[in-house]
Amino acid sequence: MTTTLDPAAQPTGQPQRTYQVNTFGCQMNVHDSERISGLLEEAGLAAVAPEAGEGEADVVVFNTCAVRENADNKLYGHLGLLKQEKRRRPGLQIAVGGCLAQKDRDTILQRAPWVDVVFGTHNVGALPVLLERARHNAEAQIEILDALDVFPSSLPTKRESHASAWVSISVGCNNTCTFCIVPSLRGKEKDRRPGDILAEIQALVDDGAIEVTLLGQNVNSYGVEFGDRQAFSKLLRACGEIEGLERVRFTSPHPAMFTDDVIEAMAETPNVMPQLHMPLQSGSDKVLKEMRRSYRSTKFLGILDKVRERMPHAAISTDLIVGFPGETEEDFQETLRVVEASRFSTAFTFQYSPRPGTPAATYEEQVPKAVVQERFERLVELQDRMAREENAKQLGATVEVLVADSSGRKAEETGRLKGRARDQRLVHFSVPAGSPVPRPGDVVTVPVTEVGSFHLVSDPTPEQYTLRATRAGDAWDRAQAESCGVPTPGAASGGKGVSLGLPTLRVGL
Repeated sequence: MTTTLDPAAQPTGQPQRTYQVNTFGCQMNVHDSERISGLLEEAGLAAVAPEAGEGEADVVVFNTCAVRENADNKLYGHLGLLKQEKRRRPGLQIAVGGCLAQKDRDTILQRAPWVDVVFGTHNVGALPVLLERARHNAEAQIEILDALDVFPSSLPTKRESHASAWVSISVGCNNTCTFCIVPSLRGKEKDRRPGDILAEIQALVDDGAIEVTLLGQNVNSYGVEFGDRQAFSKLLRACGEIEGLERVRFTSPHPAMFTDDVIEAMAETPNVMPQLHMPLQSGSDKVLKEMRRSYRSTKFLGILDKVRERMPHAAISTDLIVGFPGETEEDFQETLRVVEASRFSTAFTFQYSPRPGTPAATYEEQVPKAVVQERFERLVELQDRMAREENAKQLGATVEVLVADSSGRKAEETGRLKGRARDQRLVHFSVPAGSPVPRPGDVVTVPVTEVGSFHLVSDPTPEQYTLRATRAGDAWDRAQAESCGVPTPGAASGGKGVSLGLPTLRVGL
């Protein structure tokens, strides 16, 4: 006799089961978590409130990262906290997915046998069935595939923002960077067909989104699988033809594959934003060679020059690694030189840590921790100064801000809301007395009145403040109504009214 497991099965008369998804790592993981949430809701579960504590849900999912330092310690720390809750409430189910699950496989259940499900990066769609199988069989389920099962974008999703959306154009990576474990966990690059991508974007726009971010491990190598070297620039231009799509971004490109046709497409497509995230990793040519990054500092700086020639006001951000094995003080000085020449608006700076399974982890010349820390502090000090100087150039400028779903930790203290300018700079702004308050997803135009290293501030007068109600704001209002929120009547009627409701959704960074 064959038993068919129905992941949406709900015991008669029982309250609806709830879930909570905890995300560690990159934007790809954030996007995967939206798919996980969509799958669980399709299976009949409901999300717990954003302020709920860990372990309050019936199903707790950890979507993990294996790239960040101490990723495993972070996961097992959380799992340890849930051990007692699992004893108190045996019906609680715990699932672990993502890159660390793909890498460690059986180790997770060995170290935390109270986990119910372990699933990998290639079979996100199997989670509801695995949870039901674990409950039905009363034993843990582990399923790790070595190749992609279903392209993630074909799965249901629950977006955390009504205005903005992630769109995967490829998964996997064909590079062999010696510090990175992603290729072994995400597999070789697989590209989606352009028509499928554009259809998904159109559906998102129809649902109220006005901003999309195209995702790929090496997003600008898109097209390698079907042999079109200009596929990415063509995709950017095609996005420009989608009515209602106001902002297009992408992350993360690889400098070695960044071509002039992409720069031209960025400059000539009005809804592609004047913002670029370009990972440098190191300014030392010797270190870049050891990293197998296949570009050198001169090429990197040349790309930035071309981008700024075509888009003078573009904001450029980067990733940096300090203390790669064999890095000397001279190598580090080269990184400082390139950072100063690059004038990044933002930099995500990391201290190198050996990741098991990567070639660099076996290199003998590991840099002492104290040296890495001291260099890291010098680099952060330089970058903070660069960022403040770049932000200072925005003082007095008028910026168009897409209002975010959350207001930030200091919102009650400062009375300010927050959002992102077209160049992705974070803007905290106040609403003048007597002026309409924007909904998440609406757009305000305000002057920059103050700057910091990591954000801009605007405290406009009523005359300096402009609000434009958007379809994304309308979508937020509809969602509030569906969840018993109370939006202001008329907010969806071309700006005749604007919701005073406070944003409640968390935004993953």
